[in-house]
Amino acid sequence: MNVMRTIEDHRSLVISMEVKVLEEKNNPLLQRREIQFSVSHNLGTPSRQEIKGKLAAYLNSKPELVIIERMKPEFGKRETRGYAKIYESMDRLKSVETEHIIQRNEKKPEPKKEEGKAAPTASAAPEKKA
Repeated sequence: MNVMRTIEDHRSLVISMEVKVLEEKNNPLLQRREIQFSVSHNLGTPSRQEIKGKLAAYLNSKPELVIIERMKPEFGKRETRGYAKIYESMDRLKSVETEHIIQRNEKKPEPKKEEGKAAPTASAAPEKKA
């Protein structure tokens, strides 16, 4: 009974994140800014998309120009450290970054729920006679 109450209280909490830029370096040759960042969060590790949005808002950029190369949660803390790159244009981003890093940072399509189709039931499976 007590466990269920804790889970319900846990769901009602609002996810909050605080972004800190630890180091910012301008790279004019590659037309990008390189960012070392730290994110403090109150629940589980936030997704790349959530952190991308916060970094873009904090550093006055568009989310599609932000590439998060790596994120590493600190063990036993509610903190994640990472490395991100903010490009000046989408053309420059595509010419510099590798394909798998670009795919990792794309927004994933949400799964569609089909209401018309029902899952096959056990009665539809052929029965074995012994």
